[in-house]
Amino acid sequence: MTDAVGSIDTPDAQDEVAESKKRTRKGGKRAKKGPLKRLAIFYRQIIAELRKVVWPARNQLTSYTTVVIFFVAIMIALVTVIDYGLNHAAKYVFG
Repeated sequence: MTDAVGSIDTPDAQDEVAESKKRTRKGGKRAKKGPLKRLAIFYRQIIAELRKVVWPARNQLTSYTTVVIFFVAIMIALVTVIDYGLNHAAKYVFG
């Protein structure tokens, strides 16, 4: 069989796989920093991400809150009705 560039049958391809396994670093940049420094960086990143957030206006927040409360009330009523019906059905079937 002829040797093709990048062929799996050639010994070069096996050498590349072996070299890529050798090049992996242990720890990377994190190994150089202590746990408190990493924690501080983590909190700085959280604050930076929170600054990117587009916060809703008071008007939008009020309407979203109203919709959520209304939806939760409807779901509570629905689950209550289903529970009540299944309770009576179980009492009817099992005595």
